[in-house]
Amino acid sequence: MRNHITFLKVRYSETDQMGFVHHSNYAQYLEVARLEWLDSLGISYKWMEEHGVMLPVYNLQTTFKKSALFDDTLKIVTSLRATPTVRITFDYEVFNQDGDLLTIASTELIFINTETGRPMRCPQYILDKL
Repeated sequence: MRNHITFLKVRYSETDQMGFVHHSNYAQYLEVARLEWLDSLGISYKWMEEHGVMLPVYNLQTTFKKSALFDDTLKIVTSLRATPTVRITFDYEVFNQDGDLLTIASTELIFINTETGRPMRCPQYILDKL
């Protein structure tokens, strides 16, 4: 399915004492990449929330192959695994500026109706963009 590429520069505050990116930062990196993927389709997360749809993370899986370092430029390739239903799953590959594969990850999110707090099917306007 459609891919999107996001570039992020590793900041000093995201590293630990050894100079490696702390694992907790990857969830934020993936969120930035996911929001850019949606933006590239013309889908605003803010607009979705204002119109009754939330998209909380249900599952996050990460496999670390190699460490990212301070001042690395990360290339995050985001792709949609399958046509969304009640759930939407994204796959990610994170590379450094040398092209080394650092991390493989996936996130599964669930469409939630903000009025009822219950799961709902993927809105048609998102399916139309795909």
